[in-house]
Amino acid sequence: MKITPRTFEQLTGSELYEVLKLRAEVFVVEQQCAYLDLDGKDFRAIHVLGHEGGELAAYTRLFAPGDYFEEASIGRVAVRAQHRGLGLGREIMDASLLELEARFGAVAISLSAQAYLRRFYEELGFVAEGSEYLEDGIPHIHMVRR
Repeated sequence: MKITPRTFEQLTGSELYEVLKLRAEVFVVEQQCAYLDLDGKDFRAIHVLGHEGGELAAYTRLFAPGDYFEEASIGRVAVRAQHRGLGLGREIMDASLLELEARFGAVAISLSAQAYLRRFYEELGFVAEGSEYLEDGIPHIHMVRR
């Protein structure tokens, strides 16, 4: 997979369209969750795009410490349905962790994980903090990697 990190200003119109389409496919249509994806935070995020065979297959959105959580953070982790089971989720997360470290050093990283993915994130070194909660009607858990 070809992984490309971009600031919002570096995204081309086509890349932004691909990102928004993938996020809508996964989080709105597939998960049947009507929520406002365009939350105004994309402008200060680092967008990590993973292309496979010329198509956006995986994506994450990264934030500097203090821009979303107190810690650096990763969100909107998505892998297109037809690309699942190939290890691309792990690959885009590994690249995202490296990108955060390259930009901000060895900092703590937070994420709001969908509860069913807890084990996946634990394998990446994240630890659950607190109880499960509902976010847009979906069970989540706050996790931190120190």
